[in-house]
Amino acid sequence: MLTSITDGILCCLTGKAASLVMPVESSEPADTFEFVEVKPGRVLRVRHIIPERQSSVVTEEDQVKEPEQEKGSGSNNSSSVHCKRKITVYRNGQLVIENLGDVLHSQILQCQDGDLEPCSTVEVELADYKEVPTSPEPKPAPPLPTVGDQKPAAPPRRRHRKPKRTLMIDSEREISSCKGTHSDVALFFVHGVGGSLDIWGSQLDFFSRLGYEVIALDLAGHGASTAPHITAAYTFYALAEDMRAIFKKYARKRNILVGHSYGVSFCTFLAHEYPDQVHKVVMINGGGPTALEPSLCSIFQLPSCVLHCLSPCLAWSFLKAGFARQGAKEKQLLKQGNAFNVNPFVLRAMMSGQYWPEGDEVYHAELTVPILLVHGMYDKFVPMDEDQRMAEILLFAFLKVIEEGSHMVMMECPDTVNTLLHEFFLWEPDMSKKDTAKTDPDKTVTVNGVVVQTPKPNKPMDK
Repeated sequence: MLTSITDGILCCLTGKAASLVMPVESSEPADTFEFVEVKPGRVLRVRHIIPERQSSVVTEEDQVKEPEQEKGSGSNNSSSVHCKRKITVYRNGQLVIENLGDVLHSQILQCQDGDLEPCSTVEVELADYKEVPTSPEPKPAPPLPTVGDQKPAAPPRRRHRKPKRTLMIDSEREISSCKGTHSDVALFFVHGVGGSLDIWGSQLDFFSRLGYEVIALDLAGHGASTAPHITAAYTFYALAEDMRAIFKKYARKRNILVGHSYGVSFCTFLAHEYPDQVHKVVMINGGGPTALEPSLCSIFQLPSCVLHCLSPCLAWSFLKAGFARQGAKEKQLLKQGNAFNVNPFVLRAMMSGQYWPEGDEVYHAELTVPILLVHGMYDKFVPMDEDQRMAEILLFAFLKVIEEGSHMVMMECPDTVNTLLHEFFLWEPDMSKKDTAKTDPDKTVTVNGVVVQTPKPNKPMDK
């Protein structure tokens, strides 16, 4: 700690960085890593594990077309789900989502076959977590008390509200089971601020042994990737373009994105940009569906030299808030995963660069990909209600809470997370229950301040 304080004082006096912004050396064998230059001078470390069943050389044609041995085998049978919803935004900030197609249950246990529930209407307030009224229209005033034969006053007329904008989504999505034996499936793992691809060690080993092709990367300035000494290199848009380049290089026909914390935003970006290629998404402690905006009062707005002095305290705070327990095992996990082991300049630039106004509730409501939400019960960074809010906004969302975990749940409970993710990869909707779904047209249920109205079910689709 004394060394950190000394380096920080020298940094303040000289105006120079306390140390060069260099990538962290990895203890893993070099032959399992690739270094990809996404832009001139901007090199990212990527761990790409190809199962033995595939050729050591993967051509671009192999990434697009399905292997011949998979055709006609029945292993890629998929279920077609009708994705139709109307999204209306009013000028008072109210968001009304009408689900007019097939909607899967919002929660699943052990990722069993999910049956279909009727269409519904969800009404929420944009970026507001308080309870909302049960009707998008204002309620009429109660009738005045009558005196003698005097007639009660007529209720005021409802004013017709004009929406600010209306979006209509109407498409068919194929959802299928993704097995390790399917050579057209690829898994992408994206870490958050202060992490590295090493935090996914248990997941990479587990799924590669099952035959999956896995890809994990170090974001710029993290792990063994290069760290440009310029603030603009760490904005959300700069990092998102890095993710686009990596995705386009390694993407297969069916791709599953797994993101943690800030990495969830990049998975959301890719799922929105490439809806036909992104087959499923996993969001681990990613927070609510709100637009990103850096906090002006955050400790990370302090100068880099001050953050360098505070780095031991910040590391301890991260250990205390990121793990449910703070024992020797957790400290070792933090060290092995290179978590929160980044240069203070990079850390400050990453926190101040989290500006993404497009990623609001409407942006998330437009997603039609099935999404598994994983939340650690003891997470002190992301409250539970944020992930619940996310589950309410998304079309196909499954929320699973792990009671023993915190923010770094994939490191704390690797077996639980691996099993949950694998079951979600294998999951596909059971369309046989579609025609039998029934509901009470007058039934109204309020969950977490969100009103869900269940009208009469639509007619079954022609088979």
